[in-house]
Amino acid sequence: MDSITQALLGATVQASLLGRWQGRKALLYGAVLGTLPDLDVVIDYGDAIADMTYHRGFSHSLFILSVLAVALAWLARRIRPDPNYSGTRLFLTIWLVLVTHVLLDAFTSYGTQLFWPLTTPPVAWSSVFIIDPMYSVPLLLAVLAGAIFGLQGRDARWPTLALILSSLYLGFTLTGKQMAEQRVEAAIASHGIEGAQVFSTPTPFNSLLWRVILVDGDVYYEALVGWLDDSPPQLVRIPRGERLAALLTESPQHARLRWFTGGVLRYDEIEDQILVTDLRLGMTGFHPFRFALAERDGDGWRLIPHVERLPAERGDADRLKQIWQRIWQQQPDLPLAEWAADLNGR
Repeated sequence: MDSITQALLGATVQASLLGRWQGRKALLYGAVLGTLPDLDVVIDYGDAIADMTYHRGFSHSLFILSVLAVALAWLARRIRPDPNYSGTRLFLTIWLVLVTHVLLDAFTSYGTQLFWPLTTPPVAWSSVFIIDPMYSVPLLLAVLAGAIFGLQGRDARWPTLALILSSLYLGFTLTGKQMAEQRVEAAIASHGIEGAQVFSTPTPFNSLLWRVILVDGDVYYEALVGWLDDSPPQLVRIPRGERLAALLTESPQHARLRWFTGGVLRYDEIEDQILVTDLRLGMTGFHPFRFALAERDGDGWRLIPHVERLPAERGDADRLKQIWQRIWQQQPDLPLAEWAADLNGR
């Protein structure tokens, strides 16, 4: 999730548990602590794919953060003890601020390694877009109320109420994800598609319109599903270029990327390079993580040893407007095939 939301979440959690004694300082302490796991972004892991796939690794491990919470609680009690609340309450607060950060990240599509150092695949429940105002606004209002009115008496209830509302919203997004996948699975049968890998994620900045991807060998299908749709979703067939993956079998970066993304990848041959795109993130035709993994060398291909992340467009206001209109009206559907072709400038 975005850093502002993580800071708001940390501030709200700490205010709900220690605001009675720490006052407005609880908002500051929680905001700082709530952003701590993301400090791993300053680490250079070697190349762009390593930076992507090792982010949300050790710093987002439930094991590591639990140990860190014990250490921070002990240190705080040693340096500045407060007789008004127990060490157990302090530990619980610090632990929840840290753990809610990584659990919220796991609701996005990126991938969070909650069980590091175990080599289990990253957790990506993918029910919340990386920025979602509906989740963040209750937390923002609670933090503003606490900063203005303090955290005593009735005002102390605002953080708890905000956490309840935000948690209920997360439950709503999981329901939306299930709805979208069920509608697409019903459409799959009529198209004769069997054994396709299904991945679903909300479209930018909302959880009312869902983007469902079906990975099926050398092609993939995309469909949009909204809560207000009254007819079956349209499955748009898009080339995936899986044959190019065979040229990357010796690439450790490709192996790492496939593990991290679950194989929801697209391959393109552009200007004598093999480009690999993570389809999970962004929106059709606008994907922030794209890499050149090999380049033509005479009659063959040579793996690129140091992989760079390619520049990516973030879309435009007109397409965001079209996405917003699609939430409320199923027809006309969005031109997903055209947007997917735009990824290669065609």
